Amino acid sequence: MALFRRAKPASTPLTDRDALLADLDGVVYAGPGALPHAIDSLNRAAASMRLGYITNNASRTDASVAEHLTDLGLTVAADDVVTSPQAAMRLLATLVPAPARILIVGGEGLVDEAHKAGYTVTRSAEDSPAAVVQGFAPEVAWTDLAEAAFALQLPEDEGGIPWISTNTDWTIPRERGVAPGNGTLVSAVHTAIGRLSTVAGKPEKPIFEVAVERFGAQHPLFIGDRLDTDIAGASRAGIDSALVLTGIDRPKHVLAAPQGSRPDYILSDLRELHEPYPPTLQRDGVFTVNGASVRVVDADVQILAAGGSQIDLLRAGAAAIWATGLMIYAFRVPEQLYADPFHRP
Repeated sequence: MALFRRAKPASTPLTDRDALLADLDGVVYAGPGALPHAIDSLNRAAASMRLGYITNNASRTDASVAEHLTDLGLTVAADDVVTSPQAAMRLLATLVPAPARILIVGGEGLVDEAHKAGYTVTRSAEDSPAAVVQGFAPEVAWTDLAEAAFALQLPEDEGGIPWISTNTDWTIPRERGVAPGNGTLVSAVHTAIGRLSTVAGKPEKPIFEVAVERFGAQHPLFIGDRLDTDIAGASRAGIDSALVLTGIDRPKHVLAAPQGSRPDYILSDLRELHEPYPPTLQRDGVFTVNGASVRVVDADVQILAAGGSQIDLLRAGAAAIWATGLMIYAFRVPEQLYADPFHRP
């Protein structure tokens, strides 16, 4: 129940933080363009703490990501960007040391990190690779997935080679909407061979461990737009989190969030990083955030007061539902709680 235990009156989500770690797609930008208020809000945070950017997107190099962010108006060096390929190479080194030959399914971001780690890259299973590393790139084709399947035919417990995926995000936000992500491509290989990959990126811990170590963070806040990867991953890594409603997950997903995927803060956009975060007050089973009040009675979620802000109503509704210890499917939920006036790509 961190949402209403940790927040303090007059405190912002950034109070007492020494680092802000931000996801990219759906938080800073959607496609090539910045999301509203993201750049100004992040530049304001950078004046008082270290900023790091963590992305599951394996298609680009850290340098190209830094250049994109700089073009949008941020001040970012390559070392400020932590990518899932970097986490994948760190994980791979514990299984297969360089300069082994590895089969890459993915784009420039993954190939670049493999070379920096000292590995030899191949695209063909016929080259007898010592491992397969798979990441998203728009140009990944059926032939690439087939080569991975050919290399992974033998189960690992029978002497087969390791298979690492940078991430398993099912979807990825784009300027035209939501598109299939790396999880969809990994699933295609899994369907062919019946094996599961080891995941390096969010929601697993390796990518967060890389970030905390690189930035020397003691009290960071991680901000993301997905509960199943961003928020769950931060929780596993022991990092406080904020969900911003400018990307993939919507109010209905927040209300249905299972234990372990619940953010400490729920934000409309990144401006609210700098605004006092309202406490959630609980009395006689009624959860109140500013003027919004919600309670759960038997199977009914009841709105006692809508207040003047949809985000406060969502915060109160989430607190009330989460406090029951039951999933949302057990309740009748008023449509007003699902209202979604928040910006999304």
